[in-house]
Amino acid sequence: MSDTSTAPEPPVVVGVDGSEHSLRALEWALSSAEHLGSPLVVAHVRSDALQLGAARIASLGPAPELPDTVLDAVRTVVEERGHRAPVRYESLDGTVNDALPAAARGARLLVTGSRGHGGVASLLLGSTSRTLAATAPCPLVVVPHEARAASLDGGAEAGRVLLGLHVEETPDEVVAFAFEAAHHRGVPLEAVTAFRFPPQPGALVVAPSPALQVPPPPAFADDTEELVGEAEREQSERLRPFAQRWPGVELVPTVVPGDAAGRLVEGSRDAALLVVGRHHRHHLGSLLIGSVAHAVLHEAHCPVAVVPPPPAG
Repeated sequence: MSDTSTAPEPPVVVGVDGSEHSLRALEWALSSAEHLGSPLVVAHVRSDALQLGAARIASLGPAPELPDTVLDAVRTVVEERGHRAPVRYESLDGTVNDALPAAARGARLLVTGSRGHGGVASLLLGSTSRTLAATAPCPLVVVPHEARAASLDGGAEAGRVLLGLHVEETPDEVVAFAFEAAHHRGVPLEAVTAFRFPPQPGALVVAPSPALQVPPPPAFADDTEELVGEAEREQSERLRPFAQRWPGVELVPTVVPGDAAGRLVEGSRDAALLVVGRHHRHHLGSLLIGSVAHAVLHEAHCPVAVVPPPPAG
């Protein structure tokens, strides 16, 4: 059940279920596909009841395929909006957590809404989006629901791109994705790197009694200046080859003390896209996402791209 497309470019795949959340994701995905020059695949995982009914009918012999009313409705929405990107529609069977990653193999992006039918409006992330963030074979973009999000007016290219950068642990694929996203949208890229102050000597001494404990002294201004300067040098060195590869991208390097997640969430209020890595290299297990990715997926105000690490080996 599809429109044919012969475009060789890897597609943008968007999962829909007819909910308002998925329709916001559809609009963002369509705008992004047009901007990237990629075809769009609109994928719907049929309900268990429809899959069961189709299997029973098929067991009785040749019969017409059951219509996918969700895709039919979404097709109408897309055609009424109009589009420049080639679009095809796919009805999928199986579970959402298995079928969408399978459909996204080799894709440029997999896009979902933050929640599906029955989601609690005050929460950003549903269980499906949370699972896909840990398992998608390509970058996953989660588009926040209306109650949480900043305006998406202007589509995928509005606002700047934010990158959460851990100088030592963020894979090159994540940095390259952020630069490419900024390049295609013609917007600045702000790279946010956080650093922590080392513990003060007084903090390492355990007093024999709570009454004798005193707070550690604050860091000296010279220490702070030195730490910031070192973090800025490390960040600049890490970003240099990417800046040379994409010279047209305006780079805004940002170094902040403390945890990057809070700065990224605040910056997401007027950003087009927030880019983070799925998890750090030293984490074990494919189902883990890092603490920064976890935080921004739950709290960000703009679409969040979670970029997977390179394949092992």
